[in-house]
Amino acid sequence: MPRTTDITPLQAQDKAAWLTLAKAYLAFYGTSRPESDFERLWLRLQAGDGLHALGARVDGQLVGIVHHLYHPSCWSDDVCYLQDLFVSPAHRGQGLGRALIEAVAEQARLKGSPRLYWLTQASNDTARKLYDQVAAHTGFIRYELPLG
Repeated sequence: MPRTTDITPLQAQDKAAWLTLAKAYLAFYGTSRPESDFERLWLRLQAGDGLHALGARVDGQLVGIVHHLYHPSCWSDDVCYLQDLFVSPAHRGQGLGRALIEAVAEQARLKGSPRLYWLTQASNDTARKLYDQVAAHTGFIRYELPLG
């Protein structure tokens, strides 16, 4: 029986599935957040005020998420930053990560954004195989100065 795959904005009824995927995303990177952070992010995503989210669904089940935002750039119109991308391990290798990236790229094009970019850890070999197929590695190295 053929499976249906859809990429759609997250809806209120997606909260529980989104929460599972968001926690798994952070766990993949060896981190966690208090429940209040998830609640705050969910409310911001649902408000659609600056932060955006799409979900990958297989036969109606939410199995992948992507969070993205737009921000000013000194040298161009607003650019799109893909902040979080996660597909459940059971659904990897089916083109869902690529479909989520392409959906964000299409939204960014429609907004007139000249560029979509994202970061990943150098050791994330599986994701980097996909990223090397859909985008160019520009050679930049990220530095971070915690301010809290």
